[in-house]
Amino acid sequence: MTIYADTSFVVSLYATDQHSTESRRRMVASPLVWFTPLHCAEWAHAIAQHVFHGKISASGAHELNRHLERDRAAGLWVEVEMPEDVFDVGADLARRHGPRLGVRTLDSLHVACALQLNAERFWTFDERQAKLAKAAGLKG
Repeated sequence: MTIYADTSFVVSLYATDQHSTESRRRMVASPLVWFTPLHCAEWAHAIAQHVFHGKISASGAHELNRHLERDRAAGLWVEVEMPEDVFDVGADLARRHGPRLGVRTLDSLHVACALQLNAERFWTFDERQAKLAKAAGLKG
């Protein structure tokens, strides 16, 4: 089974929060989970925000980054480039579902990546993104 997990899921897997138990439970079966340059960029911002808001220290952020890099090197994540048409698909999702769901650009891009990669499931802890994924035909 191939899975696309958005960055909220990835962050919860490494940094302890209210969703960490669930994210870790889902990863026990060692599913094939996509990891794109979008994840990498959004991860860096999310971890920096954790430091900015005092949730973790700079050394804690460094350790989280090292942990993610070790897992990437070990093949825990299926590394792929951004699908070619992801921006067009994301814009189409915004036109079709944005007025009703209030989705943001990153929401649309993550769902578009999942669609373009033919992911069988979409994992997120973001309510708007989950609604968009469901509207686009993806299973949680």
